[in-house]
Amino acid sequence: MRRSSALLIALLVGGCGAAHSQTATTAASRVEQVNGVKQVVLSAEAANHLGIRTAPVRTAGHMTVVPYAAVLYAGDGSASTYTNPTRLTYVRQPVRIDHISASRVFLAHGPPAGTPVVTVGEDELLGAENGVAGESH
Repeated sequence: MRRSSALLIALLVGGCGAAHSQTATTAASRVEQVNGVKQVVLSAEAANHLGIRTAPVRTAGHMTVVPYAAVLYAGDGSASTYTNPTRLTYVRQPVRIDHISASRVFLAHGPPAGTPVVTVGEDELLGAENGVAGESH
């Protein structure tokens, strides 16, 4: 992650680690639990500053397709993507990859076609979700 991104994460999530309620808050972001699912909610200024970009999930035959930039990998090899169900709200959703072709990821399981997925800024969202002010994965 670039140094500027790490600094921005520090600004976004500063103080989140000290929160002990169901909702952690900062001026730029907050993490909410909704029906057991974490949601990262950004201020409009934070989303603009991070340059968050999305692209819709597409279809190809019987599969759904997302840009490769939308996929995050965990240390155990599992994959996920951030969806954008409402303005300034981001939810990490697990995906199961069937195959990758160039810059497209064909999913065996994931969000339905038409769902906006984050293609720029997902590292920062993961950092905000986890209350990490540095490298997120």
